[in-house]
Amino acid sequence: MTSYVWRKYADYIYTKWERMILWTMVEPYSRPKSFTPLVTIYVAAFYTGIVGSAITEQLYKEKYWEDHPGQAVPLMKPKFYGGPWRVQQGEVPASQ
Repeated sequence: MTSYVWRKYADYIYTKWERMILWTMVEPYSRPKSFTPLVTIYVAAFYTGIVGSAITEQLYKEKYWEDHPGQAVPLMKPKFYGGPWRVQQGEVPASQ
């Protein structure tokens, strides 16, 4: 019984080694992994950011209109940028 178990174990190891050698030879010729899931996640994140910024800007405008009815809404300063910020064309917000 012991020799049978050792023989089966040896066969298992040998076939495992054969499979490893086979896949090592075939691997350079296999198809590359798809970028579709990564691109899908990036596109979804991009459009989520666009929708989020549009909602934030609309809420900013509505709050400004409640406090200053009938006036033009100044440009909203970027939220996640703490560096120097100036408007190239248009009016500078009153907070600066």
